[in-house]
Amino acid sequence: MMHTQDYELPDKLYYSKEHEWARLEGEYAVVGITDYAQKALHEIVYVETPLVGSKLKHMEVMGVVESVKAVSDIFAPISGEVVEVNQALAQSPELVNKDPYGDGWVAKILPTNLKNDLKNLMNAQQYADHLRKLEEK
Repeated sequence: MMHTQDYELPDKLYYSKEHEWARLEGEYAVVGITDYAQKALHEIVYVETPLVGSKLKHMEVMGVVESVKAVSDIFAPISGEVVEVNQALAQSPELVNKDPYGDGWVAKILPTNLKNDLKNLMNAQQYADHLRKLEEK
């Protein structure tokens, strides 16, 4: 697991510039928002997940995360069909704060263009570099 100064970045994930992650599990991709994103948002009070069965394109808006500070879109890091959403977030949106890479996952997607999508995502080291650049601004 990589750490920048303040953020956990698990190695086996793929990351987007908009702070989503994707983890491959068999034929599926589990997706959510990163530790950086949840810390930037602070206390998350609501998560709108995509509908099961909806078809997403790479970096299309798939949901919304709302905190006491801001409302942010969640972008799909992987194209495909939503096969499952994290029902627990309806009652416990704070799971995204407590465990963004585990219990706070957002959706499970059956990918339709995985090879191309992965080329457009970053590994943990590249994402760490991206965060450093953001924090220098």
